[in-house]
Amino acid sequence: MEIFSYMEKFDYEQLVFCQDKNSGLKAIIAIHDTTLGPALGGTRMWTYQSEEEAVEDALRLAKGMTYKNAAAGLDLGGGKTVIIGNPKTDKNPEMFRAFGRYIQGLNGRYITAEDVGTTEEDMDLIHLETDYVTGVSKTSGSSGNPSPVTAYGVYKGMKAAAKAAYGDDSLQGRTVAVQGIGNVAYKLCEFLYEEGANLIVTDINKEAVNRAVEAFGAKAVDPQDIYELDCDIYAPCALGATINDDTISKLKAKVIAGSANNQLKNSEHGRIIHEKGIIYAPDYVINSGGVINVADELQGYNPERAMKKVETIYDSLTRVFEISERDNIPTNIAADRMAEERIQSVRKSRNQFLLNNHHILSRKFNNR
Repeated sequence: MEIFSYMEKFDYEQLVFCQDKNSGLKAIIAIHDTTLGPALGGTRMWTYQSEEEAVEDALRLAKGMTYKNAAAGLDLGGGKTVIIGNPKTDKNPEMFRAFGRYIQGLNGRYITAEDVGTTEEDMDLIHLETDYVTGVSKTSGSSGNPSPVTAYGVYKGMKAAAKAAYGDDSLQGRTVAVQGIGNVAYKLCEFLYEEGANLIVTDINKEAVNRAVEAFGAKAVDPQDIYELDCDIYAPCALGATINDDTISKLKAKVIAGSANNQLKNSEHGRIIHEKGIIYAPDYVINSGGVINVADELQGYNPERAMKKVETIYDSLTRVFEISERDNIPTNIAADRMAEERIQSVRKSRNQFLLNNHHILSRKFNNR
């Protein structure tokens, strides 16, 4: 790929290649935009087929974090790291300490966290070399397991979507079909059960399904049957791209609201469900509770303050639905527009401030 052409096209700020021969570290840090503040985004470790694939993933994920952080109302930009390697066999302490030194060298432009293939223990190793890391052990001021907080944000976002679709945000008596019963989804089911929702669940892990059935009185269905159920809300909480050409025609729910990333196979599917009158809660807005939570660590973690901020996901999604209706655009495009408007507003204010200071300095110089 022509890296500078790609960076210019999508307005990336910085791409950093990090290698440490002794530990085997091969890492790529992508910083997309720091208009709102330092770039925050996790470190992913993956067995990429090529260096180009790793670069593309880092760039794609970094841009996604810009939009996620902006939409969440955080004063943070977007960045991401990918480490090339097998997370099960290639890790060693020296690798993450070396990576921590590279992060320290960026002087706060980039703050990292856990992601696919990395753990709290890895973050602790990074923390030995830099303070620009979140998701470390609780003894170091971490917020701990983010799953319950992410689930709470999804729950609040689901209520906002229900209000947009039905005129009432109560989930009591609503039938919610939950796809995937991992840590976040299980806690989401708990919130829904406590409000009196009717739950239908599926997962390839039968043990996880049975746990939800026993705890919440949920009805279990086979994974392939989750799309065409008579339900009010479809909650994708497992794999991405479950909203696609094959599934859209089967959906009977009026609301799509879940914790999974990249729920739309592509942006065109957002247009299709919009035209079908389905209210879709864009994934990077509704599932932003985790990043909101770890971002609070940067101020010295306060759980009450973090949860209060997570509750604003309701307001953010309400704003997305208002923009969608106002401009007659799909909600995924409306979410992008909301994030872009916030970034542009800050950028415009900053440029005006710099321009005013330039004029003041020019006048002082000319009056000498």
